[in-house]
Amino acid sequence: MPDETTPPALGTDAVTGRHVVFFSWRDTTNPEGGGAERYLEKMALGLVERGVRVTIFCAEHTEAPADEMRGGIHFVRAGSKMGVYAQGLAALARRRFGAYDAIVDVQNGLPFFTRLASRRPVIVLVHHVHREQWPVVYPGLTGRVGWWIESRLAPRLYRTSQYIAVSQATRAELATLGVDPERISVVHNGTDPALPLTPAKTSYPSICVVGRLVPHKQVEHAIDAVAALRPAHPDLRLTVVGSGWWEQELFDHARTSGVDDAIVFEGHVSEERKQQIYAESWLMALPSLKEGWGLVIGEAGMHGTPTVAYRSAGGTQESIDDGTSGVLVDDPTQFIAAIGHLLDAADERDRLADGAREMSHRFTWGHAQGSFATVLGDAMGGIIEAVMDPDEDAAP
Repeated sequence: MPDETTPPALGTDAVTGRHVVFFSWRDTTNPEGGGAERYLEKMALGLVERGVRVTIFCAEHTEAPADEMRGGIHFVRAGSKMGVYAQGLAALARRRFGAYDAIVDVQNGLPFFTRLASRRPVIVLVHHVHREQWPVVYPGLTGRVGWWIESRLAPRLYRTSQYIAVSQATRAELATLGVDPERISVVHNGTDPALPLTPAKTSYPSICVVGRLVPHKQVEHAIDAVAALRPAHPDLRLTVVGSGWWEQELFDHARTSGVDDAIVFEGHVSEERKQQIYAESWLMALPSLKEGWGLVIGEAGMHGTPTVAYRSAGGTQESIDDGTSGVLVDDPTQFIAAIGHLLDAADERDRLADGAREMSHRFTWGHAQGSFATVLGDAMGGIIEAVMDPDEDAAP
């Protein structure tokens, strides 16, 4: 099956002139959007560049209209954070998207159940399996039902579908749920080139955290590191970039830990400001419980900022070359110790910075887009040249 080593040119002609509909929980304009949405739109843009007509269906929000053309992509927004799933399935059943050749069903914990309403090829895109996240974000019955859908129902419903995972770690986890590994292709994230900024590293020890402020990102662990290391580094500063519904809890945690004066919560920032923070920081902390890949790792690496992250997060084992471009640890104690060591060891920090830059250039969006088009073209198989009748799009 195609993976990151697949030549990008394959599959390009096969998808030209076709129409592909993506179903996604969010898009990049959504205040809760993140790396998964960045990946989605990069892959969609790659298809547009290959002559494909692309529609993205996602949840509605106040930052964008319900219907929009942007970058050659048609965005259709409807439904709330959870209501988007029913709205998407209903729109598909009503043939709202007209004739189409394939569906990309983005399974962010929950699938869109598009397999129930279409006979066309359905490609399931998975960033990571949410085994650990369900009880953290939705404790109790809701989380148990969510995990049952993800781990039991979805693999059965999509048992004949092609899957795309963003890392070998995700591919392996999907296999444990019963998804045939032969139907799982790996298409890694890419990394955007760094903006031409020239800020120097701060004169004082500095750490950044970049991502959505939600429980499973475990930003508390970075705050705890500041509290533990501040006696040895009184000038230590932590910059937190991002927003989310867990923000107030993090404010409170910083205050009760006695380090709120050492932490700056920047909220949602411009791309230029984000990259400036990467460039100025000595280290990036990524204490996330789970990462399919960790897009921010490459972004920070472009600026020579190595990352300390948890090995158990999964995709971090591929986006970080442990000991060369960053450091992987196994628990909060090691997390704090690794950050403290690197704050003290300038030579090692510089060596990891060089490795982080090199690692960030290994994965390009252009290569990923080509691989994605290849998988899509293969999945569409014999029907790719057929002219579709909208009346045929809904399953009985």
